This record gives sequence, structure tokens and C-alpha cells, in this order.
Amino acid sequence: MSAFKAYDIRGVYGKDFTGEDVYRIGRCIPSLFGVTKVLIGRDCRLSSPEMYDRLTAGITEAGADVYNSGLCTTPFIYWATAEYIFDLSVMITASHNPPEHNGMKVSRTGALPVGYDTGLDMLEQAIAKALPAKAIHHGSVIDFDRHDAYLTFQKQFLSDLSGLKLTIDISNGMAGLYIKELLGEEPVYLNEIPDGRFPAHEPNPLEPANVVELSEAVKANGSDIGVIFDGDADRVMFTDEQGCFIRPDLMIGLLGHYFLEEKKLKGSVLQDIRTSKGVTEYLQKMGATVNIWRVGRAYAALKLRETDGIFGGELAGHYYFRDFNYSDSALMACLLILKLVKRFKCEGLKVSDVISRIDTYSNSGEINFRIEKKQEAMNLMREHFTKQAPPVAFMDFDGYRIEFAHWWFNVRQSNTEPLLRLILEADTPALLAEKTAEARNLLSQFT
Repeated sequence: MSAFKAYDIRGVYGKDFTGEDVYRIGRCIPSLFGVTKVLIGRDCRLSSPEMYDRLTAGITEAGADVYNSGLCTTPFIYWATAEYIFDLSVMITASHNPPEHNGMKVSRTGALPVGYDTGLDMLEQAIAKALPAKAIHHGSVIDFDRHDAYLTFQKQFLSDLSGLKLTIDISNGMAGLYIKELLGEEPVYLNEIPDGRFPAHEPNPLEPANVVELSEAVKANGSDIGVIFDGDADRVMFTDEQGCFIRPDLMIGLLGHYFLEEKKLKGSVLQDIRTSKGVTEYLQKMGATVNIWRVGRAYAALKLRETDGIFGGELAGHYYFRDFNYSDSALMACLLILKLVKRFKCEGLKVSDVISRIDTYSNSGEINFRIEKKQEAMNLMREHFTKQAPPVAFMDFDGYRIEFAHWWFNVRQSNTEPLLRLILEADTPALLAEKTAEARNLLSQFT
């Protein structure tokens, strides 16, 4: 089924998967994963209530109990899975996708992610076969509201932000359930009411058009920083005081000031294969060991746990924390970054001043290509550039990241869309322009 992805189940509801598919997933989950209770949460998308009903029907008819958390963020489900010792949870969400999409994110004991190669593949195979027999005794549905407990957990990362001017775009997503209870009425809030139609803009902050409203408001309000959440509040991104979007990987370096400098923690930091060398070097100066790994929670959360890393992040705006069961939390990342912004302001520094210390290379940002022969295209890139000069580093665990003395590139297949993604970074703008044009010319043979 096309809705089964590397990290989760996601697609256009009613087209890529149906209510019957969701019901069949529910019927198979208890026996496949060996569980008798399942925690379920959902976002505000218009199809989420129907999906919840179909999933719950399948699970309870298989004899397992459903613990219903209702409307919540995806990170809340991660936290509750570990905090209340559930062996399986499902968050009904399509994260940052357009409103007609929906999906499911599945986690196991300790909030371990279930990806395609760690269980979703077996689930896809199971629902294509005859369903297990219905249980003689159906499971129950138990209300499981832990809103206040989750706020108490998040408040430990809240600091005195008085004097800080904030503009925050909720994107009509799930962060609206919690953000005012954490930050109060003083910030300027945009699109704060959860609305599964996402009337203001799509809930994907990586798309420049979706950040225009925030950027303009930051400038109009004289804010110190702008904050924007995605639909299910597992990702958060920022603008500086001028309304300029901050590439999310740079915030990994910023977070080092909290964990490595203020808390004086020793250990490793995780970043994905697309992350700027400027971030790596910035963290290393603070004493961190930097690990580079694959893109996506299904891989990042497991690697952070495996290495017992302090924290980590991704270009997509996910930030992972050992103190959050090695999972990603946009709210926690936001609170910690705002704490640092207040500190820098007291030191006479603007957000753009600090970011300029991390963003020390010329970076192309992620460039997308619609290419059918993705592996052939990636191989051509590898062969072409390694013939020109010997690489100083070579990584092939998520496409290719090939580093040379004065520049590097990563080319990889998207795990969520039919795209080939390319990032280049160089010492100078001129070298970046030269290598970007060269790469585009190579890939044009496949478009």
C-alpha cells in the first residue's frame, strides 16, 4: 500500500488508504505486536475522528483495550508511551502534510519508533491477509487525559522570559493546546486555534510561503524572534529579529549553549546527514562528540538512544532529547531556545548575531528533483565528483554525503515524497554556485 512509508503510515485519506484499511490495521495490531492495550491520540484533521473510530473498532474487536488521549500533540504521545509504560501507541496525524492527508505514527515500549523496517512492513503484510478472528471478549475504551501532567513536565524547561518580544505562529495545529498555558498572553499569537482545514497556510514551516505571515508579523511587532510550529507540534522553526527564516540545522548548534555550556554535560550530539559543517564545528568547540546519522525519527531516535546522546536535531526541524525519552519535542526545543535568546539579549546580542557565528559556510538549502532513476542519478553524482578529487569523507548510509577539502554534497532519496534531494555547502559563495550548477547539469539528464 502506498501509504506505508519509511517512518510512518501517511497519505491522502480515502485515496492512498481508507477507513477499512485503518480498521484492518487495528484488528492486526494486538496479535502482531503482542499487546493488550494501545494508547491512541489524534490531531485536529477533519478525518481524524473517523480514523480514530475505525482504529478503535479494530483494536477492541481484537480483544485489546484502547486508552484514548483525544486531541494532543505527537510528542505528548511519545512522552505518555514511556511515562505510563505502554507497549504500543498510535498517533493519528499527517504531521505537516496538507489537510486532505492523514496517517499514523506508531511507537513501542519506551517510545521507540516503529518504522517500515522495524514493524510497519509486517503490519502492511498482515492487513493484506485474512484478519485474525474477533475476540470473544472485546476490549474497552478508557479515557486517558494527561494534559496537566504533560504541562508540568514541560514547565521544568520554562524560564523567565520577561522582556522578550515573541511572535508565535501555531499554524492552526496542535501546539495551540499547550502554548498559552506555558508562555501566557504576552506573546503575539498567530493562527492559534487548532483547525484541521489549516485555513491560514499549510502546516509545513519548511515551505517559504508558509512563513511569510510570521516574518511580516515579527518585523511589525519588533519581536526578538519568531516561532512557527508544524501541524502536530513535533517540529518547530524560527525566524530572527528581522523576520529571516533560520535554517533548522543551525539551531542544533544553538542548543549546545544550553546542554554543553550551561548544563556542562559531556557526551555526543546527533545531527542528520544534511547538517552544515558549521554546526559540527560549533559543537566540537564546546567539547561535543558529533555523530552523523540518517534522516527521520525512525532512525534518529534509535541512534540517540544507542549512543546515549545528549540531544540531536535535523534539518527538518525535529529536535531530540535524552531527557525526552530520546524522542523529539517541539515544545521542549522552543522553551530551551527561548531561554537562550533571553540570555543572549541580556548580553546585548540579537538572534542574527548568534546564528551568524554558526552559519559560517555557503549553503544551497535542500533542492528537490523529480527523478525516476534516483539510484542511477546518485551514482552518477558520486562517480563524477570523486573522479575530480579524492574525498576527505564519504558516507553512504542515507544516499551519499561526500566531503572534499572545500565543499561537500549530500544527495538522497526522500523517504516521504517521490523526490531526489540535494544539498551542497562550500567555503565561498562562488564555489557553491559553481558546484551547484555542475550538479544541476548532471541531474538534468534524469529529469
